[in-house]
Amino acid sequence: METTTYDAIVIGSGISGGWAAKELCDLGVKTLVLERGRNVEHIKDYPTAMKDPWDFEHRLQEPAKILEENPVVGKCYAFDEATQHFFVKDKEHPYIQEKPFDWIRGYQVGGKSITWGRACQRWSNFEFSAPQRYGYAIDWPIRYEDIAPWYSHVEKFAGICGGKDGLEALPDGEYLPPFEMSCVEQEIQRKISARYKDRFMVRTRWAQLTSPQEVHKQQGRDKCYARDLCYRGCPFGGYFSSVSSTLPWAKKTGNLTVRPHSVVHSIIYDEQKGKVTGVKIIDAITKQEVTYYARVIFLNAACLNSNLILLNSKSHRFPNGLGNDNGLLGKFMAFQNYRASVGGTVEGFEDRYYFGRNPTNPIIANYRNLHKQDTDYLGGFLTFVFSGRGPAYKEGADGIGGNYKDAITEPGPWYAGMFMQGETIPKESNHVRLSTDQVDPWGIPQLITSIGYDDNDDKMVADFLTQSAEMLEVAGVKNITKKDTHQAPGLDIHEMGGCRMGNDPKTSLLNKWNQMHLCNNVFVTDGACMTSTGNQSPSILYMAFAARAAHHAVEEMKKGNI
Repeated sequence: METTTYDAIVIGSGISGGWAAKELCDLGVKTLVLERGRNVEHIKDYPTAMKDPWDFEHRLQEPAKILEENPVVGKCYAFDEATQHFFVKDKEHPYIQEKPFDWIRGYQVGGKSITWGRACQRWSNFEFSAPQRYGYAIDWPIRYEDIAPWYSHVEKFAGICGGKDGLEALPDGEYLPPFEMSCVEQEIQRKISARYKDRFMVRTRWAQLTSPQEVHKQQGRDKCYARDLCYRGCPFGGYFSSVSSTLPWAKKTGNLTVRPHSVVHSIIYDEQKGKVTGVKIIDAITKQEVTYYARVIFLNAACLNSNLILLNSKSHRFPNGLGNDNGLLGKFMAFQNYRASVGGTVEGFEDRYYFGRNPTNPIIANYRNLHKQDTDYLGGFLTFVFSGRGPAYKEGADGIGGNYKDAITEPGPWYAGMFMQGETIPKESNHVRLSTDQVDPWGIPQLITSIGYDDNDDKMVADFLTQSAEMLEVAGVKNITKKDTHQAPGLDIHEMGGCRMGNDPKTSLLNKWNQMHLCNNVFVTDGACMTSTGNQSPSILYMAFAARAAHHAVEEMKKGNI
């Protein structure tokens, strides 16, 4: 018992798990972090970070055999020859798609925080109040004012760049200087501002250290050098990840223990004590069962795995999964809609270029269904804007000789475009559940995903395509094309819900502190806790939830309430 007992256990070492561990350790709590994948150490375990394209056998392209063997992860934007070691292989981690769903996973210390997209917009009260105002999902148990101080807390430590724009739909934060827009993006911004009084294109809000402060230097991190190789792991610590920031910080307190290769089987509920007492794991290498004990459990395994663990945590008291008296665990799943994009060519500006490879995108704040419902669908969307210049080399031109060499070293015409990040509405029919007859290599029931689009999503995509094409036309973009990929849910990697927050235990599983209604020493602060999806990138909200919940948990521990 002495070697397996801690004050707190955190399941998962990604963005939210790293924050839970950091806060708990800072507060003097002896904390065990359980990670199902291998260990990854900052700098040491970034084998491709400093390589050039010609250093790779296939020039960063994955061979057809690898793509054939990995039909799910092979679709991910960040999966290539330089990053494949940060992603799971499909055959090694099976699940069942009742409806097409591309489940992208990264099992290692740091999780997907090593390969995430790094966008960090704050929610506004529009998002926290929308389910109540428009009658979908259930009411959030908090509002923006409750989480705003914790946004500030995590932004200062993580290092988020952005502008102060004073927008009601996109609150300002504690930002480092932003990356500047390209000349083409500035022109698009100017034209949109002149034409539309309700649409605001602003500089990025991204987890990049543009001007490191003292707290970042104490973490051993340096500025972002605009290499745009973040997905390989940044040896400079120029962007936020668990392995470059929160976990090393927690380790310095002397309160952190990290156990890799720990596949969580279930959370243990003690019938006599009437509370959770520990976590059962399967050692990923030896396949042996081990149980760890703690006063408080933080579940941060990423949304779908957190639902899986809770569903598999069965007892006489909770035969359908931990805390699942209302039968809603695994239901009301949602995600963010990335299907649509619009792009075209830009004339002029040939005498202008940009610095480095900007790893960020400007954004247009959501302008739909804010003060009232003004469309035939529910929810809203954030718009990312992009621009750049390709090589002067034209397809079909001579591919040999001096003229060819000159062409590929000179920038060609500008292009610009927009892509959407749309809210989807939680529905009970969108759910995950456990298989009754198929298990994974560790003997744990496989997860069944039954998640899909609906008519509301299609209407939003159509509106985005129409409005974005119109804005680009207003901005002078030519040869505009619209695209709807019709891709399956999952590639957004923003799955949310299944263990949602709420005021009423009859309709939710977590309270306003991310604490299980029926097991008050269990906290869920990853995407599983989400009541609705909003349109902003969610990771910074998970960080804020984790920090806020950790402080509440320690207060409750001191009072003897858990």
